[in-house]
Amino acid sequence: MSRIIRTEPGKILAKAVEHHGFVYLPGITAQDTGKDIKGQTAEVLAQIDAMLETHGTDKTRLLQAQIWLKHISDRPAMNELWSAWLPEGMAPVRACVQAELADPKLLVEIMITACK
Repeated sequence: MSRIIRTEPGKILAKAVEHHGFVYLPGITAQDTGKDIKGQTAEVLAQIDAMLETHGTDKTRLLQAQIWLKHISDRPAMNELWSAWLPEGMAPVRACVQAELADPKLLVEIMITACK
C-alpha cells in the first residue's frame, strides 16, 4: 500500500497531503483579513510557497489551481500578482470563480495541486 503523508492533520483538514509524488494543498486564505485583494493574494501565495517547500517542491511544479474570489471584479488585481508570482511558461490549469467564502472578510482562497 502506498504511503500517504498528512501535514498537520486536524479534525476537518490537513495543511497538505502528499501521495504518489503529488502534493495537494487545501483552500488557503489570508490570515490578515484587513488587507485588500492584493495584500490577501500576496499572503496566500507566500503560504503556498512555504507549504510546497515543506514537501520538497515549488511553484514550477504546479498542476492545478482553483481560485475563489469574493468579488469577481477583483480578478484583474489578483491576476496581476498571480502572473508575477508564476514562473514564465509554468502556468497550471486553473479555475477562478466568484464565491461566498467562509468568512465575509476573506477576499480570495486558492487551492493547489502540484507534483514533486
